[in-house]
Amino acid sequence: MEPQNLTHVSEFFLLGLSDDPEMQPLLFGLFLSMYLVTILGNLLIILAVSSDPHLHTPMYFFLSNLSLADICFTSTIVPKMIVDIHTHSRVISYGACLTQMSCLILFGCMDGMLLTAMAYDRFIAICHPLHYPVIMNPCLCCCLALVSFFISLLDSQLHNLIVLQFTCFKDVKIFNFFCDPSQLLRLACSDTFIEYIVMYFVGGISGFIPISGIFFSYYKIISSILRAPSSGGNYKALATCGSHLSVVCLFYGTGIGVYLGSILFPTSRKDVVASIMYTIVSPMLNPFIYSLRNRDIKSALWRLHRRTV
Repeated sequence: MEPQNLTHVSEFFLLGLSDDPEMQPLLFGLFLSMYLVTILGNLLIILAVSSDPHLHTPMYFFLSNLSLADICFTSTIVPKMIVDIHTHSRVISYGACLTQMSCLILFGCMDGMLLTAMAYDRFIAICHPLHYPVIMNPCLCCCLALVSFFISLLDSQLHNLIVLQFTCFKDVKIFNFFCDPSQLLRLACSDTFIEYIVMYFVGGISGFIPISGIFFSYYKIISSILRAPSSGGNYKALATCGSHLSVVCLFYGTGIGVYLGSILFPTSRKDVVASIMYTIVSPMLNPFIYSLRNRDIKSALWRLHRRTV
């Protein structure tokens, strides 16, 4: 389809994955397997935390919320992609595209906010252990989770509002496997300089603030450990942060890759690969990272297995 001004757009075409017919069964099996592993792994984390009284602590409260956000995040994209591969269709309606974009930003931003809350929890646990039960009380934990949700909702609706300002599009081809807001900006007919500035500013702020909070928390944690005269216990406490740091690096590493890829390689396969890592691989690996590196989770999963067999 040649570029043209399309005043009334009812659908878009997602062109992110391979068009090779021989690749379609492989892609279908691969993404279906990864999606099922993601759902099962994160559901097991939620079940383990909710069923084991030993895990009714702030850290695992945030972890179960993170698993729920990961389920919603990947479910926003992968089921539609699997159906498209199976039916050999790349079409998505205008309304479904906006809904997918909003949910993607909502749950993606919520992942980042929850990771920040978990970093704050580790900061209080290691730097102020005597005050930990008082500071990280259930009321504060619920407030942090709600604030994470509402900030993420505001971010998603700001992006949605920006896209709704466009009255016509030059084309209906989106060079990704989901409705990427940066791609929609490029398809707009009108001058989108202001919209670009606003969208990337909002995206930058919603990413910069959580990253800053995580860096500050771990800076205080490491400083506290280095100042401690007897650091054996503190190093053991720091080891509990290993899983969280692994997830943070995976989430923000792939997220920054997608963010920069949308700027540097707007129609490149490199951007698609980064998007797969961010939207599919990262949520799939999170349960493995927490279960393999965490004795409490492994023990809870073992007790859950014994009760069910």
